Amino acid sequence: MEDTPKIRFKGFTDDWEQRKLGDIAQRMSNTVLSSIEVPSVEYEDVISEQGLLNKDIRQKEITKLGIKFSGEEVLYGKLRPYLHNWLNPNFQGVAVGDWWVLKPNNADKNFLYRLIQTPQFDDIANQSSGTKMPRADWKLVSGAEFYIPTDLEEQKKIGSYFANIDHLITLHQRKCNDTKELKKYMLQKMFPQNGKKIPEIRFGGFTGDWERRKLIEEVSSIDTGKSKFTASESGIYEILGSTSIIGYDDSYDYEGDFILTARVGANAGELYRYSGKVKISDNTVFIQGKQLDFIFYTLQNFNIKKLSFGTGQPLVKASELKEQKIAMPVSEKERKQIGAYFSNLDHLITLHQRKCDELKEVKKFMIQNMFPQKE
Repeated sequence: MEDTPKIRFKGFTDDWEQRKLGDIAQRMSNTVLSSIEVPSVEYEDVISEQGLLNKDIRQKEITKLGIKFSGEEVLYGKLRPYLHNWLNPNFQGVAVGDWWVLKPNNADKNFLYRLIQTPQFDDIANQSSGTKMPRADWKLVSGAEFYIPTDLEEQKKIGSYFANIDHLITLHQRKCNDTKELKKYMLQKMFPQNGKKIPEIRFGGFTGDWERRKLIEEVSSIDTGKSKFTASESGIYEILGSTSIIGYDDSYDYEGDFILTARVGANAGELYRYSGKVKISDNTVFIQGKQLDFIFYTLQNFNIKKLSFGTGQPLVKASELKEQKIAMPVSEKERKQIGAYFSNLDHLITLHQRKCDELKEVKKFMIQNMFPQKE
């Protein structure tokens, strides 16, 4: 194993030293009952691989016995260590269940928290005992040696760097989720509900009742993949549909048009949007036409699943979908504004999710390169 990482902060040149985990992390074992002031943390409360709580744990009403932590320790889930359950709490609490509560000893807490996320630590922790319910072996892990910086300041910089990345990931994920919630709310408010003729929220300058029109009258075509496309096996294309692939259309360029697919099976009624050539299955419904933004979003309000038939893997019939009536503004300008509004929301959702995914890749890369690796 190399004794220095590939990527390092400027100003630090000393070799890292080998230390047993048991020398830099003390395993705590003092048990107490949880309370409102000292809430319990269980496996189910933590988002795996993210180290985030998924609920307000202070709202729990049941007290449980567990290992006390003061906020100076890090938590590592020893049960099924491949699930990557860990937490860096800044509060007092009680770790209930299969947690190791690790208090740093002559080491920076945030650095220790990153060390337990490295591939080296992961390899040793997963040399676990048991098959169905494997648990990491403390005797094995505590005796394992890891390279760490001799300078505490270097440890702190590494810990702080990854804390900042986690903060950015959380920020973009929260913005993504908030935008999804806004979209969900506006879909309910900007389209007429329960047979009403006007929506609750409307752009200024538009009045009058919406009309109900057959879907087939507002699009170019609604067809199944089997009836529309010819079979072929060459090429690399996006796969749509849930069962056997029957081919793709090699002659039609979809740029400029939108394709909506009502996917069947367990995901019956879900809508997807693609441009470009696609590989399809016989259980895919394509809705094609020009400027389909409004249609795409109004169908997200429509219960497509009610058109499905069958039990195990229900199918959505294109013939049924064609005859369905949807509410539409008389004004084409209003339709365009509504479509553009939701397209912008989808763009923001995609933007934040992409940024979140990119940061996760950066974090993964830096974890691998800011800690010494096995040769």
